[in-house]
Amino acid sequence: MKVNVNAVNFTVDRKLIDFIQLRMDKLEKYYDKIVSSDVFLKVENTSDKENKIVEVKIHVPGDDFLVKKQCKTFEEAVELSAESLERLLVKRKEKIRTHI
Repeated sequence: MKVNVNAVNFTVDRKLIDFIQLRMDKLEKYYDKIVSSDVFLKVENTSDKENKIVEVKIHVPGDDFLVKKQCKTFEEAVELSAESLERLLVKRKEKIRTHI
């Protein structure tokens, strides 16, 4: 799957991009018609420790899914986003299966 990683106001290192790519590829296990995904990484300027924001937008035929998570690390936020997307994709797959 094609994954576009966009970092807002900072440069992202290769290790994080590889981690995101790996985690997004696992989503194809749950729904094989994913076209692409956009991952936006942002750092919020607050005194909170949980200032890393990850937004994941997944494009599937006829629909888009958007999940936004805020955590202490980007890895944790990507992991939580991916888990949410897994549930959404499984739900979508079951919905399509009932219509056929």
